[in-house]
Amino acid sequence: CVGIVEKDQMLDGSQVEVGDRIIGLASSGVHSNGFSLVRKIIAEAERPNGQKGYDWAETPEALDGKSLGDVLLTPTQLYVKPVLAALKSDLAIHAMAHVTGGGLPENLPRWLAAGQSIQLAPYSWPVLPIFDWLQQAGQVSLPDMFNTFNMGVGFVVIVPPADEAAACEQFSAAGISAYRLGEVVAGFGEVLGLPEA
Repeated sequence: CVGIVEKDQMLDGSQVEVGDRIIGLASSGVHSNGFSLVRKIIAEAERPNGQKGYDWAETPEALDGKSLGDVLLTPTQLYVKPVLAALKSDLAIHAMAHVTGGGLPENLPRWLAAGQSIQLAPYSWPVLPIFDWLQQAGQVSLPDMFNTFNMGVGFVVIVPPADEAAACEQFSAAGISAYRLGEVVAGFGEVLGLPEA
C-alpha cells in the first residue's frame, strides 16, 4: 500500500500539546494482531475438563453463540474514509496512530514530543468479548494482552479538548464508535495507567 501527503499537511507530532484528548476508534475484533498467540491458545490451551485445545467451530458462551472461527475471522475495520473526512473537516487533529502489533503501549508514544506522556483510563472503552475469552483460555496476563492486542481500539486520533465531543460525534455518525481513552500529560514518553504485571 502506498500513500502520499503534502508536506504542509503532515502530522508529525509537533502539534501535540499537554491536555490533548486521546480518542479511540473501535476495532471490529482482533484484526491482524497477535495471531501467533491466538493459534497457540486454540491449539494448546488447557480446558477446565482437562482436555487440551479448542476447535475453531466451538461456540464459547462468552461469544454469544458465535464460533471461534467466525469471531476471529471478523474482517478488519477500515478507518481511511472516516479519518480522511475528519482531516478535511473543522476538527483540529494533532496526531493519529493505527493500533497494530504492539498494541496501545507501542503505537501511541510514536507522536509524543519531549516532556510528554500518555495517561490512559483502561476499560473506559468496551473491550470485546473475544479478548476476555483469549485472556482466560490462554491464561495471558493483562500487560501481555495490552501489548499484543488492540483490546477493542483499532485507531487513535489526538485532538485539543475543545474538539473532543465533535470528534466523537463525527466518527459515531460515520458508523464507528469513538471513546475518550485518556489525555496527553507531562512526562517522559511513557504510557501510564495500563495494567502492570
